[in-house]
Order: sequence, then C-alpha cells, then structure tokens
Amino acid sequence: MVEAPQANWPHAAVVYNPRAVSVDGLRTLADKQERAHGWAPTQWFSTNVEDGGSGAAALAIDTIPRVIIVAGGDGTVRAVIEQLEGSPVPLALIPVGTGNLLARELGLPLGDIATCLGAAFEGRERAIDVGIVELENAEGIQRRHVFAVMAGIGLDAVMAQRTSAAAKRRLGWFAYVTPIARSIIANRLFHVDYRIDAGARRSTRAHTIIVGNCGTLAGRFLLIPDAVIDDGLLDVVMMRPTNRFGWARIAAQLTAQKAVQRSRLGRRVFGEVRRSQALAYAQGREFDVRFDTPHAVELDGDHFGHILAARVSLGPAALLLRVPRVQATP
Repeated sequence: MVEAPQANWPHAAVVYNPRAVSVDGLRTLADKQERAHGWAPTQWFSTNVEDGGSGAAALAIDTIPRVIIVAGGDGTVRAVIEQLEGSPVPLALIPVGTGNLLARELGLPLGDIATCLGAAFEGRERAIDVGIVELENAEGIQRRHVFAVMAGIGLDAVMAQRTSAAAKRRLGWFAYVTPIARSIIANRLFHVDYRIDAGARRSTRAHTIIVGNCGTLAGRFLLIPDAVIDDGLLDVVMMRPTNRFGWARIAAQLTAQKAVQRSRLGRRVFGEVRRSQALAYAQGREFDVRFDTPHAVELDGDHFGHILAARVSLGPAALLLRVPRVQATP
C-alpha cells in the first residue's frame, strides 16, 4: 500500500508503462522538478498487461495528487482517463507510445520528455472533450468506456486487433501495413443502421466507421479535417468504397493532407475528394449505430471485442490537462 504524502505538500503521481519508458530516467527528471517547486516526493504506479493501466490509475488517484502524469501511449492514457472521469485532478502526458495521436493533436513536443514532465508542475491548463461509448455485444451485455482520440469499427478495429504491441514498438506505423492491405483486398462492406443526434434513422453499407474526437490517424494521415478536440462535437466518417476506385479516392484524401495546409490548390483538390461517395462525413453530439452481425471495435488503438450496437456521446470539456506554456506545432 502506498502512503499519501503529507497533506500540506502537493505531489504528483506517475502512471507509467514499463515497456515504453525508462523509469529511472523519468525519476531523475521528476526529482529535479520536485525540488524546484517544493513538492513532496512523486508517487509511482506501473501498468500491467491485464488492465492496461486502470488499476495503476485508481491507486494513483487514491493518493490525492495535484496532478497525474501518464507516461505511455494512447491506450494507457485512455485507461487513466476512464478512472479519472469526474475528478478535478489534471492530467499531464509524456508521449512514449507508438501512435501518440492525442499528444500530436495537443501539439506536445514528442521526444522531449523533460518539457512534457515540466508541464505537469508548471504548465498551463487546457480542457478537452472526452468521448463516451456504450457498447452492446451479441449477448446483450452492455459496457461503458471513454476515449480521447477515436472509436473505430471495421478496418480501424482490425488493425488494433491483429497488430501486436511488439510489432508496433519495433515497426511503428508500418506494423499496420499487412492488416490494412488484407482488409482493402477483401473489401467486405457490412450493413449499418445509424442515427446522428435526434435525426432520422438511416441505413447504409460501410467498410469502416470512425467516430473521432481527433482527426489524424497513425502515420499522421488527416482523415477528419473538421475534428477539434474541444469543440463539443463528435465527427463521424464512414468509408464506403465499392471498388478499387473508391479506395483510390480515399488514398488521395489521406495523401493530400500536407497540400491542404500549404496551398489553395491543395484545399480545392481535398474538397473534391471529400465530396466523393467513398467517404461520408457527419457531425453531432451523439451517434447511435447497430449492425446485423457482430463487428470488432477499438478505442484509442486498443481492441474491445465484438459488438452489435454502440451509442457514442460526448463529455464537453470533461478532461483537464496540463500542457507546456509554449507548445510545438501539431
């Protein structure tokens, strides 16, 4: 059992993935920050494979820290956020995972652990939205989870399910090439019944559905250009390619991201791609979806089994973060 530090002294709690970060180096940096700011010793909690970090997060919260520092990837961050939901304790991120999509969205300096750690002690605070998802499996069992980046069904979920943690650590984004190629070649579309907010229920066929709080995929491909992490809205995109030309249009969109940011021509080309039938976009505060057969689902890059239905909503400004006062460009 970990003893809470003296009540009058603030302290930080670190939830870290031992497979992703050298804890000795992190402790040295934390010691310097403690002395500089007059804080009590930092408390340390290691994640494990079984719960992904939720147990470590619960122990960290019990010490009543001034800030919780998460050293890991998007999956570890998601597990901590789920335990932290409703708590006023801010979160600081040390992105040491493979994708780090949330950190990129926030403009954190990837690879600069000292700056990210320093933000926990003296950074500015920023509130962001959190996705809330209720999943229902084939047996009618319901589970509730949260996510910060995106929820995916179809290709996105297959990537999470079939790509090992070791492969992601060794190969980075290239670890996803094989499951992507197999999914595109098969091009199996499934029937979807869905509704956005209180609108009419609609039906379609889709290959992949992504509900995003952030808009950038692994490999830094911009998929959902309208997604903003603190706008109080969810962004939904459905991939609906009926043939290889549909996949070509999707590929054109993903590769156009740099042109979008740098030139008027790029924005025009990108707009034409977005109007294709291969991709359908929608925005709202709630997304209900149901399938004829169970499909795999992922949340922030982790596999969460197979589901028949899901309801995705949003907690506006539900998570408080500590970020560097001067940030890098995402």
